[in-house]
Amino acid sequence: QVWQIRLDMHLLNHDGNITDAASIAGIVALCHFRRPDVSVQGEEVTVYTPEERDPVPLSIHHMPICVSFAFFHQGTYLLVDPTEREERVMDGLLVIAMNKHHEICTIQSSGVVMLLPDQILRCSKITAVKVAEITELIQKALENDQKARKEGGKFGFAESIPNQRITAFKMESAAVDTSDVEEQAGEIIAKADPPSEVFASPVVHTPGTAQIGAGIENSWGDLEESEKEEAAEEEGESEAAAFECEKVETEDTSTLKETKSDEPIVVSDSEEEEVVILEPQELPRKTR
Repeated sequence: QVWQIRLDMHLLNHDGNITDAASIAGIVALCHFRRPDVSVQGEEVTVYTPEERDPVPLSIHHMPICVSFAFFHQGTYLLVDPTEREERVMDGLLVIAMNKHHEICTIQSSGVVMLLPDQILRCSKITAVKVAEITELIQKALENDQKARKEGGKFGFAESIPNQRITAFKMESAAVDTSDVEEQAGEIIAKADPPSEVFASPVVHTPGTAQIGAGIENSWGDLEESEKEEAAEEEGESEAAAFECEKVETEDTSTLKETKSDEPIVVSDSEEEEVVILEPQELPRKTR
């Protein structure tokens, strides 16, 4: 029998680079988690409560940490830990997961930028430095938490909220005047432009695709530039072949006209070894 562990993450504030934040939160949660102690005697399994035995930590062999790199102007500029606004204008994103032993766990590249080997190597060196720093911070945070628990101090998620350790973007409450909300809404609607054409059902542009809402028109059904060039080349080749075929037919016609002249034609029959001279008016159709 084994333990089944599921890790759920809830985003409180997404300001960019959610991959790195989620990886750090996930690995710290797994390192901080304690499972109940278990004893097995034959086929009898006993799960002890925290009052009976202290919970047991998981066996974490290493901590893979993700570090994200944003690229701008086709890889000319490199940025570590991009924000949400920077992610909107970046050309590509590279995510490297590594542990403190400089072992690469995964590499993920996305976007429209083509990276060179030297760029990836440079990012891996930066990742090694960042992972060492983040791993040290995680270990110190776990040690401080364990120390606070032994001393009987306050700890945990609920105790972090009043200290603004979690809600870093917390704002003070402010009164809102709602007396003339309906009048303001009416003025906004009156000044607004009329709504655009609304389609009751999806518009199918090409077989197998559809558009719902005010999105950009789908262009999957259109030919790409390379395909257009290939089609033009094939069309040119077909025209050249047709011209050659027409040229050959013209030559055959001229040869046939020469054959229909008034000169006599000699027909040889190899089986009977006879040679017959025919006049033009006596020439069979097949021979012509």
